[in-house]
Amino acid sequence: MKLKYLTTAMAAALCLAGSGAGLAQGTAAPATKVTAATPAPKLIVMIAVDQFSADLFAEYRGRFTGGLARLASGVVFPSGYQSHGATETCPGHSTILTGSHPARTGIIANNYFDLSVAREDKRVYCAEDENVAGTTSGSGKYAPSVQHLLVPTLGDLMKDRDAAAQVVSVAGKDRAAIMMGGHKADELMWLVPTGLTSYRGTTLSPTAQQASAAIAAAIGQARPGLTLPADCAAHDIAIPVGDKGATVGTGRLARDAGDFRRFQASPEADGAVLATAAALRQVRKMGEGSGTDLLIVGLSATDYVGHGTGTEGSEMCLQMAGLDRELGDFFARLDATGIDYAVALTADHGGHDMPERNRQNAWPAAERVDKALDGEAMGKAVAEKLGLPQPLLYSDGPFGDMYLSKALTPAQRKAALAELLARYRAHPQVEAVVTGEELAAWPLSKRSPDVWTLKDKLRASYNPQRSGDFIVVLKPRVTPIPESGLGYVATHGSVWDYDRRVPILFWRKGLAGFEQPNAVMTVDILPTLASLVGLPVDANKIDGRCLDLISGPESSCR
Repeated sequence: MKLKYLTTAMAAALCLAGSGAGLAQGTAAPATKVTAATPAPKLIVMIAVDQFSADLFAEYRGRFTGGLARLASGVVFPSGYQSHGATETCPGHSTILTGSHPARTGIIANNYFDLSVAREDKRVYCAEDENVAGTTSGSGKYAPSVQHLLVPTLGDLMKDRDAAAQVVSVAGKDRAAIMMGGHKADELMWLVPTGLTSYRGTTLSPTAQQASAAIAAAIGQARPGLTLPADCAAHDIAIPVGDKGATVGTGRLARDAGDFRRFQASPEADGAVLATAAALRQVRKMGEGSGTDLLIVGLSATDYVGHGTGTEGSEMCLQMAGLDRELGDFFARLDATGIDYAVALTADHGGHDMPERNRQNAWPAAERVDKALDGEAMGKAVAEKLGLPQPLLYSDGPFGDMYLSKALTPAQRKAALAELLARYRAHPQVEAVVTGEELAAWPLSKRSPDVWTLKDKLRASYNPQRSGDFIVVLKPRVTPIPESGLGYVATHGSVWDYDRRVPILFWRKGLAGFEQPNAVMTVDILPTLASLVGLPVDANKIDGRCLDLISGPESSCR
């Protein structure tokens, strides 16, 4: 069975079949060398690949022959950083097109706690409106919203300058589409079991509806396993998970009809997002006007594969090959239009393989987290010892932001905090515990992100209105999932470089390629693209800097 499922079938359904057939045809993009005097591109394509770590990019770089090979021939920053401490999907996506750390964007984690909200559920999802009646933060039970993003995105700034500028955001996850799309996107959508959706009360455009129907039809079809390429054979080793004899590592990304979760964890999901983006570009004629438009693409399959099977099995090898090919098909369609377009690609965070495989592959100290570190369990133990009201401590897991109950008196709060800090700091799996007060007094680092201290990283994620009373940091290679089991065996979110480091790639026809191995940050992407399109940005309102994309004495930063 070929790796490619959806792109061709869906492209045909959307009148995009073949090498650009059905697309607006034009002359080839200018082949002349890009210089500082070259006019702005007509279309910016921003691509975020969820959990595409710098480690994955380095491991598979020599095997890429499609879209990722093209991008690797451009301007390559192999040591990009999601420099903050809470390396999760929502915070990471919030940095990419805002130029700001989570401390400024307000997106400190996928979930945080606001003990003042009216509803019983005090947990707040990063991309929800918790004030909508009848909603909770649970998956599928919240009202998607961009309200928690405190700063403008590149698309917002482009539309402020030119109301005719088009901004379209399509992703595998709502938080990816929302955090990169911003407050003013013309169209914004993400994958769901029924195809595509957007904010409540929003009607998808006819083209998006057509794409949604094609995706729903694909989800409804069973898929046999994919053929494993020869260069993936070394990854084809079964790793036991759980206590029922199950394994991961030798999967072929097969699925039953209607299995949306497995659809998400396949190149087919990325193909669906890319085909939808190409269709919307065509119908809206993005890149064909007098100004510059912005097409945003969030590809989430790599993340689902990483969580479900780890980063080093045959499943990820198949996903990397599929991602490379799907991106190549997408770029071929853009090439056929003759539009002068520029591409930036990065990731929202990195990732770490499952400890069971790490222990087989020369890292015997890798382990899973102790259940006793879970915030609820720790809070219960301390409350019972001190005779304090429960629940005492709110958290989204065994590490990260921890929130003390607001029902405590000052004396109770002091006693509880002292006991909790002592217990966490004494645990052998805990690297450090830092209080909110400490971080509030700590300045945002201006140094290169590869030399940041632990406090520097945590400070970049700290927002005084949303962050916890204290933050727990686990030691390196402690996976914050206490038990392995099918569906969720590996994760990310730590302050360590395997979760922080991501590739940052730029490509434009005629742009001379070069590689810069020194550390840069995802917050540098906004000022870099803004400069490329001649959009002034107030440097005092962002945390990033413009990256010069022209090799030699000239500069693209203006």
